[in-house]
Amino acid sequence: MSQTEINSWQGVQEEVRRRISQRIWKPGEFIPHEADLAREFGCARATVNRALRELAEAGLLDRRRRAGTRVAVNPVRRAQLDIPVIRDEIEAKGQAYGHTILRRDLRTPPAEVIARMRVPAGAELLHLETLHTADGAPYVFENRWINPDAVPAVLSEDFAAFSPNEWLVREVPFDGGDFTFSALTATRTEAEALACPEGTGLFVLDRTTWTAGHVITSVRMVFHPGYRIHTRL
Repeated sequence: MSQTEINSWQGVQEEVRRRISQRIWKPGEFIPHEADLAREFGCARATVNRALRELAEAGLLDRRRRAGTRVAVNPVRRAQLDIPVIRDEIEAKGQAYGHTILRRDLRTPPAEVIARMRVPAGAELLHLETLHTADGAPYVFENRWINPDAVPAVLSEDFAAFSPNEWLVREVPFDGGDFTFSALTATRTEAEALACPEGTGLFVLDRTTWTAGHVITSVRMVFHPGYRIHTRL
């Protein structure tokens, strides 16, 4: 590894991973202090801190305030999951992407959405229903709420060039979020949108993302029959 590589947090992370995987640092052992690693790698302590923080979040390190950092005794293998950009997913399969806004309005959402979006009762949110298509066939039916207080520019966006899914990923930074995976049997609404019989079993992804104390968006994506998701450890 070159000195340039080791001076980046990614380089530090790669070297720490190597030492863990090769048992240079064994499970349960304390690793050197951040200041010592910074001197060894010739980088800022903040660079080491970020690398170790990422590895702790990945389950490879156990960090305790004032106690130091040790290699996790039982490392947690965590799946990696990115916010999906539907266009990229469809085009990666060699299919032509399209999207249509089926419904757009500014209104007060139902109680469960108010709770999820953490907005006052009576607040008005932008509501969008979007159909994503692959080679013209229904792919994802998306039911989305966006908080204009968190994303003021959304009110003037027509989503002609980019779907709400893609526009938010491109334009709005976020601090965190959560995913829920489930299944449902298609109601008339999903059946009509996805061109399938009512009662068909469908894969569902519910996602909420937030930034700076505001929830940006909450979306339910209902995928076409037979859809499968793939991730990695």
